[in-house]
Amino acid sequence: MKTFTIAIGSDHAGYKYKEAIKAWLLSEGHTVRDFGTNSDAACDYPDFIRPVAQAVARGQFERGIVIGGSGNGEAIVANRIPGIRCGLCWTEQVALWNRSHNDANCLSLGERTISLEQALAIARVWLATEFEGGRHLTRIRKIDQP
Repeated sequence: MKTFTIAIGSDHAGYKYKEAIKAWLLSEGHTVRDFGTNSDAACDYPDFIRPVAQAVARGQFERGIVIGGSGNGEAIVANRIPGIRCGLCWTEQVALWNRSHNDANCLSLGERTISLEQALAIARVWLATEFEGGRHLTRIRKIDQP
């Protein structure tokens, strides 16, 4: 698998999975920067998710992974940053479409909705899947219009 520079962040509800996914990413040879949080103490997810998305949008990282309890709020925050296409994925098939059809540069996962094994499998598929281009490129251009 190709290696990437990856920004990762979570709130308290995604902390456990963030640590496990980060360890897996590093073991696979990816370059990873952890934007926090650094414990399972209650915190506000925008404080950690927005910097991940901003770093990806600036081109400092090729991909971003954000994790929370459901992943919904995390995807919403990330998608507020121009240039970010973040999708909440709950199966490997959804992750495949997220990359192949939507050229997502940020993945959102919910620790309270899927097992750690599922989260790792989703991340694996998401990182390995290329954007198909073609008919999807026109749609991506429309998404990215101001």
